Amino acid sequence: MVSFDYTIKDPMGFHARPVGIMVKAASTYKATKVTVNHNDKQADGKRMFAILGLQINQGDTINITVEGENEQELAETIRTIFVSENL
Repeated sequence: MVSFDYTIKDPMGFHARPVGIMVKAASTYKATKVTVNHNDKQADGKRMFAILGLQINQGDTINITVEGENEQELAETIRTIFVSENL
């Protein structure tokens, strides 16, 4: 299991564009589970509307947990997406 925290810097919060990119990347790893944790709630990292339902805003810190095959690789991919999207 690989886990990391990330603080959202985008004034729009964790919005549809970066969430969609993350979900698309995560969905290619069929045997790997991704979980987005925020304020004692969690969502499947492969379900866009579940993540958007967490209502993650600018300044909020989220925790991403990745479990399964190639978990380290996927965690780094997600972190790279966040940075490249200035999230």
